[in-house]
Amino acid sequence: MAGHAAARLHLSGLCFFLQLLTIVLFATFVRYSPESPYLCSTEPSCSQTDPSPTLGYPRFRDAYIRALLGFGFLLAFLSRYGMGSVADSLLIVAFTIQWAILAQGLFYFSLNSKIYVGAQSMVSVDFCTATILISTGAVLGRVNAMQMLLMALLEVPLFACNEYILRSLLGVSDSGGSLTIHTFGAYFGLMVSRALHQPHTDKRKEQQDVGHQPDVFAVVGTICLWIFWPSFASATTAHENAEPWAVLNLYFSLAASTMATFVLSPILYEEGTLQLAQLQDATLASAAVMGMAGEMLSTPFGALTAGFLASQLSLLGSRFLSPILRSRLKIEDTCGVHNVHGMPGVLGTFLGILLAALATEDVYGDRLQRVFPLVADSSRSPSEQAQWQLCGLLITLLLAALGGGLTGVLLRAKLLRSPPEKNELESKVLREV
Repeated sequence: MAGHAAARLHLSGLCFFLQLLTIVLFATFVRYSPESPYLCSTEPSCSQTDPSPTLGYPRFRDAYIRALLGFGFLLAFLSRYGMGSVADSLLIVAFTIQWAILAQGLFYFSLNSKIYVGAQSMVSVDFCTATILISTGAVLGRVNAMQMLLMALLEVPLFACNEYILRSLLGVSDSGGSLTIHTFGAYFGLMVSRALHQPHTDKRKEQQDVGHQPDVFAVVGTICLWIFWPSFASATTAHENAEPWAVLNLYFSLAASTMATFVLSPILYEEGTLQLAQLQDATLASAAVMGMAGEMLSTPFGALTAGFLASQLSLLGSRFLSPILRSRLKIEDTCGVHNVHGMPGVLGTFLGILLAALATEDVYGDRLQRVFPLVADSSRSPSEQAQWQLCGLLITLLLAALGGGLTGVLLRAKLLRSPPEKNELESKVLREV
């Protein structure tokens, strides 16, 4: 009972401190956007071609439904910690919403040193929230709630920095987040997991500790991802007078990725039974590969091919690469984020690099200004744009690796760690909350 009370008090104290801190910072810096639609707080979330403020609300509404239900149920993976994991995801979302506004706003301060927010700004916040939830999946069941909160506290500013460097300084086109969301989130989480590895601790079979309730969660999560992810992927690209290529390409990719799962899964696994969690992984993999290329692909067959390859890559990685990461590199990847976010995100980036190198006005017409504005105004050639896209991948991997490694080292502090036998107790605390 004493340990139970201590866990509750520690979590309560940290939540109180972080909430008080964000309230003070919001009171000092954050304001609602002026009536003019052309004044936005953060460049990645600001649509200069979206003159109606009401258009932003449906997109950020769908994005949050996708985050809470799609990713929330994805984290309900371990039977002993299922309910606690859902509570964890709600806690992370609630904190990241506030912290991301401040972290992203620091890079786009207005002239009077204020951060202006609106409905469209919340889309960019949701991008950050999705990234943190991806990273959390790599360490699920091995960290407590306090460590998750501190991980989000450190990762959010680094995400905002990477996003600013790629989009504002390098001019990288990544509207759906193959780089900024999937790749960064996956490899940041994996490096945290590697830093948390303790060679002398007894190995626990948490990854195999799956009960019946994750099947139900996988059903709900997969359906939510199918319904709402296209809105999320096109949240920063939607225009009234243009065909929604990002939405259409993602739907084609989802369809091909799901078919690929039915093709390869019975071959790779001896039981020959398709698990619903594998369909959820296929959905996420297709979304990751379409993050950058969604608005670039001008033909549907490209989206079908990319989705099919992403699902195959995810399944092969889960079957053959994950055991190598665990045994050789000592990286425990609880939810398989390397297979469903990391590798498909990198694949989507290489696809985006290829499409950037081939970008011409004959292919894109008036859309070239929206997809590759620097190429459209002759500031860059297509080959130069492709080189900057590749540079963005290298910077993202570097920041994710360094940031995740340092964060993992900090989370290993004895004050923050919990003995293995207390993990279930802490999950009980979250369930009771």
